[in-house]
Amino acid sequence: MATLKEDTVTLSKLASPYSPMSPYLSPFGLMHSQPRLTTTTVSDWIPPVITILIPSPAQLPSYTPEIQAPDLAPAADHISNTFPPPHQLGPTLQPEPASQQVSTPAPHHSMTTRAKNHITKPIQKLNLHTHLASFPSSEPTSVAQALKDSNWCKAMSEEYDALVRNGTWELVSPTGITNLVGCKWVFRIKRNSDGSIDRFKACLVAKGFHQRPGVDYLETFSPVIKPTTMILVLSIAVSNGWSLRQLDVNNAFLQGTISETVYMAQPPGFIDADKPTHVCKLHKAIYGLKQAPRTWYHELCQFLVDFGFKNSHSDTSLFVLHAGTNLLYLLVYVDDIIITGNSDDLVSQVVECLAQRFSLKDLGPLSYFLGVEVVHHRHGLLLSQRRYIKDLLTRTNMQAIKPIHTPLPTSSSFIKLSSGSPLSDPTKYRTVVGNLQFVSLTRSDISFAVNKMSQFMHQPTDEHWTLVKRILCYLSGTINDGLLLHRTLPLSLHAFSDSIHAFSDADWAEYHSIAATAAELCWVCSLLSELCINLVSPPIVYCDNVGATQLSSNLVFHSRMKHMAVDYHFLRDQVQSGALRVAHVSSADQLVDLLTKPLPHSQFQKLRVKIGLFPCGLS
Repeated sequence: MATLKEDTVTLSKLASPYSPMSPYLSPFGLMHSQPRLTTTTVSDWIPPVITILIPSPAQLPSYTPEIQAPDLAPAADHISNTFPPPHQLGPTLQPEPASQQVSTPAPHHSMTTRAKNHITKPIQKLNLHTHLASFPSSEPTSVAQALKDSNWCKAMSEEYDALVRNGTWELVSPTGITNLVGCKWVFRIKRNSDGSIDRFKACLVAKGFHQRPGVDYLETFSPVIKPTTMILVLSIAVSNGWSLRQLDVNNAFLQGTISETVYMAQPPGFIDADKPTHVCKLHKAIYGLKQAPRTWYHELCQFLVDFGFKNSHSDTSLFVLHAGTNLLYLLVYVDDIIITGNSDDLVSQVVECLAQRFSLKDLGPLSYFLGVEVVHHRHGLLLSQRRYIKDLLTRTNMQAIKPIHTPLPTSSSFIKLSSGSPLSDPTKYRTVVGNLQFVSLTRSDISFAVNKMSQFMHQPTDEHWTLVKRILCYLSGTINDGLLLHRTLPLSLHAFSDSIHAFSDADWAEYHSIAATAAELCWVCSLLSELCINLVSPPIVYCDNVGATQLSSNLVFHSRMKHMAVDYHFLRDQVQSGALRVAHVSSADQLVDLLTKPLPHSQFQKLRVKIGLFPCGLS
């Protein structure tokens, strides 16, 4: 089986003479993973749950629906008991308990076990402090549980009031309706970067799987900002000393108007007492609808274009405002927005206009975005996922483990690992590997290990699980490390390319890798052009194969090169036009080795520093 190793592009901010820039952008999409032969790569990064903030509740002047608590039966959406209206909810609100028979517990007696040497085993005592501290962080799974806590009652009222104020629906008779979309409450605790509780969030979500394609919805695709674009913009802002500001749009999906006719059931717990059989005819989008993300994106995009922003062709979630000497960048990831530029006054003006059109929360300087902690440092900007890694170790019971120095053993035998017993339930394996893919956003040092472990998702064995736990052990010892974006000018672009065919060098494989890297560089250069960034010199592609390096500048086309004619002509045209250069780099300084092979500890530590990984407490 032939396998090609991956190639990567980095912004040159490293101290290395071959890569003078720190943010190694392989996990942000600049590491080209092309299915040459039979390569399996890690999927693109998808962030966790999106933060949604709700405005303060307001009493409705005329409409006073009754809150109904669902019965404690298995059907969570069934409504049985009646409670006061939402604005009368207080901390003493409790759902009326259903009558239950109290069964007498079976007789039992305490037992003390002893070993053969008559040594009594200590009894594990309950840590009340830990138990009580973790209790408020639990999230209810039903409306009945939520109504027992005043925090969740308030959150539900805020969400419902916002929906009604927004004119999201009107109640109509169900006569003649052929398809009814259900809905449910989803409860989440929003936390700060230090893990403390920020707010209790209750969200009414439509059951979009009830929708019929072509009838209840047509288009569903909605773009989000690419990680590559995000890291480029952050690097530019840090290099120029621009401030970074973060915004969060409240009830983002409720802003768009839907063109299709969709009927939804009334929210559980908020059935109108006067019209209990009526249904909601939706006028605005709501969370859970198939078309909701697309509707919101077009609503925001139209507003920004009318304001003067230009939508990027390279990344449609990037908006650029170039007015005279003023330059602003705006990044959109669903309802989370980052805005930066060389004019703080213009940034404030844009924020004010957005606040007038949409209900949003100004979070101030960028500090915590999509699960990534942003630490402002005198050397630059440090991106860390300490909290996410800590939560992952807790969920896998790997908190008190002995750290190790590398994520994978140096032996390559695990690449063809087929022994071991298949896991009875591979769900946990797939979940943890998926979590590790997100961690690789700022931790490029585990990208190769996670990539290899992702190849066994179909039928993982206990030996695969052992290697996954080794990655967790490595993360536990480097939990404070993050990606450092240096304050360095001028901006230049470097790329590193490397390939392996059946674990032995092959010129055609190396050349194919260079061509793929050049294609990625073309996109990055196009993006930089839209950002109004001029490079001081053409991008350089570094390759450790002399034959492939010389072939890129050779004008002679041999007959034995017909199988890679497309790659050859594309790369040759790029080199001849001066769009990029191909240079040789020694294997000792090949940074991409960190992402393509298991390395010994000394070399591993050397390369991870060169790509910009440093502890959060560096001086």
